[in-house]
Amino acid sequence: MGRQLHSGEKIGRPLDCRSKLLCQGRGRKVGFRLSAAMRGKHLFSLLALLLAVPFATAAQRPNVILILMDDMGWGDLPSYQDQRMKEGLPAMDNPGLRTLAREGMTLTRHYSSAPLCAPARSSLFTGVHQGHAKVIRDRSFDLPIEDAPTLGTVMQSAGYRTALIGKWGIGGGREHAGTPQDSTAYPTKRGFDYYFGYLDHISGHHHYPKEDPNPIAPTKRSGIWDGDKCITADCDKAYSVDLLTARAKKWIVDTNRQNPRQPFFLALTHIAPHSQLQIPTGPYPEGRGVKGGVQWLGEPHKLVNTAEGKINSYIYPRYADKKWPMAQKRYATMIARLSDSFEDLIQTLKDLNIDKNTVIIMTSDNGPHDEGGQNPQFFRNYGPFDGIKQDAWEGGFRVPTIVRWPGHVPAGSASDHPSQFHDWMATLAAIGGVRVPFRSDGVSLLPTLLNKGTQPDSRLYMEYSAKMSRSKTTTPGYQDFLPSRRNAVRGDQQMVYVGKYKGVRTNIQSHADPFEIYDTAKDPAERHDLKDTPEGKKMQPIMHDKVLRMRRIYDYTHPERGTFAQRPYDAEPVPALRKEEMPGKLLPLAADSARSASRKDGSMKRVLYLNVPETGKYVFFMKTPAKKGARAFVRLHDAHLLDAEYGYKPGTEVSSSMGENTTEGATAQTGLKPIPLEKGWHPLLVETEGFSGLPSIFWQKEGGRKQAIPAQDFRVAAP
Repeated sequence: MGRQLHSGEKIGRPLDCRSKLLCQGRGRKVGFRLSAAMRGKHLFSLLALLLAVPFATAAQRPNVILILMDDMGWGDLPSYQDQRMKEGLPAMDNPGLRTLAREGMTLTRHYSSAPLCAPARSSLFTGVHQGHAKVIRDRSFDLPIEDAPTLGTVMQSAGYRTALIGKWGIGGGREHAGTPQDSTAYPTKRGFDYYFGYLDHISGHHHYPKEDPNPIAPTKRSGIWDGDKCITADCDKAYSVDLLTARAKKWIVDTNRQNPRQPFFLALTHIAPHSQLQIPTGPYPEGRGVKGGVQWLGEPHKLVNTAEGKINSYIYPRYADKKWPMAQKRYATMIARLSDSFEDLIQTLKDLNIDKNTVIIMTSDNGPHDEGGQNPQFFRNYGPFDGIKQDAWEGGFRVPTIVRWPGHVPAGSASDHPSQFHDWMATLAAIGGVRVPFRSDGVSLLPTLLNKGTQPDSRLYMEYSAKMSRSKTTTPGYQDFLPSRRNAVRGDQQMVYVGKYKGVRTNIQSHADPFEIYDTAKDPAERHDLKDTPEGKKMQPIMHDKVLRMRRIYDYTHPERGTFAQRPYDAEPVPALRKEEMPGKLLPLAADSARSASRKDGSMKRVLYLNVPETGKYVFFMKTPAKKGARAFVRLHDAHLLDAEYGYKPGTEVSSSMGENTTEGATAQTGLKPIPLEKGWHPLLVETEGFSGLPSIFWQKEGGRKQAIPAQDFRVAAP
């Protein structure tokens, strides 16, 4: 074990509970299901925990592997399938998944950022929820994620070697046939040293990239990229799970041998079990690890050792004789193949003697699909919930998630603390020993994962519209779903948590539409709507205000594909603080008080209050001193307002435009929408680094002139 971090070193920044208006809760003591012998004897504060993380140098920090499944449902977890097996119901038997769960922690209430792949991946890799995604919301496949911090850039800043192997689908260029040249957000342009895989989302529908034609692509073929070279022509009989696993193993082995002291971050993003129910050519190769299992050969027309035999032909023996529909045998085989690949990957780490110094995070981008003949009812892939892919109900985006880190994450444990995709950026920053970007909406999950300290509450939010879907614009009419949800129009959907309560609404027509309210800890199937109870009536206005205070209006237009994510509540002004939300007495900001909140790591955090004189639409501007390393970020309530951090040139001006740091957009139609604000007091969270005092902030009301906001116009809460 390495030395402990001292207070002057960079750490992952936890979410501060600044006031009752900025955090609904102050976090919770970590608690999850463990035997008494496994429970820690002491609890420490989150700060003390992070300062104690023993990752002082790159050589001591753990490797991290993020494995992302495509459309794997919560019900595919071994805990759920094993119970079905005991009850004599059709069930999948996956030893690799079971081992992963037995050796790690299952996060039973972990949410994707959206119930669809592209927006979920966008939020996962950029560390923001969907209300802050600048480019990819809803069905905006293959648009380029903004030029902002990513999981890759964060880990690079911590000294990690980074790679993404698998599906991307958020890189820009052309929708169905992008290239490294025309893709402005190609993985190597967004923080990854190496990329191998499926660049566009349609290519990711086909598990045999050479043999299975892609009718939409101009080349009629799925593109597999190795760096900046398309290698589809050599992908003979290369099944997706085997191809990606073998390449990942080879990259890990090579990276470890080239520089064993440099930690690595690998994002392994499978395309299974999505879309086509295609199966392997034969059984998984004998053995596991460096010498066994799937092997990368790298030979023309035989890239992996399983590239032989008849494609799309092998059903796992344990399912072959089952009296199941063929589609379900195929789906079960796809999950079994993934399960085998997990064992193979873990054994590789053991063979290299880096198993105990490697964190594995396994999750899925959204709930189960019903494509290609797949029937999620058969195995109940959505678990005990309602909803599948594209639904705002739990089954649509509560995703299977397991974290394994021998000797650190308690084996065989489970946590029901609710969390979401954007929390992984903050968690990885903490693991890597660097400050999480100001822009990140997440909190570090290390207190939960290590079973130490107080876990801050996550910002849990989702918005998604299925209106642009070419099909399946309604929730399936499955008999185990609540009658009111069967075949119900999805439309615009929104989810938010306030404390323990989940608010959800579908087919939204206006901001006045009420939320259904559920206590998902007690009622995970969302059967008992609390909106008409005294507590529910209290929550309703809080939720209505909160969703306006924690998001920005989508403002990106593509020159060919138009715009997305226009919401029925976009025109609503951001609510000012209600009387009961005010922090008490407000005092003028003294000239010297702006300099008193700097911290040892050079950053500063201050909550200010701004009085908006009249309801209207506003644009804000900001610049820092022209001092090297000067950075700043401002939130309005909990919404992103001004960003002068990533790639910022000190002394230059940024605006509140959502078009900043986007690429490939139609300039004349992107980033033009002002922020509607209600008259009254609004909090600003100002975070800075590299200079003392406050940045210069300006604003302009629609139809008015741009004005500086003098420091004396801000207020602070009385001590």
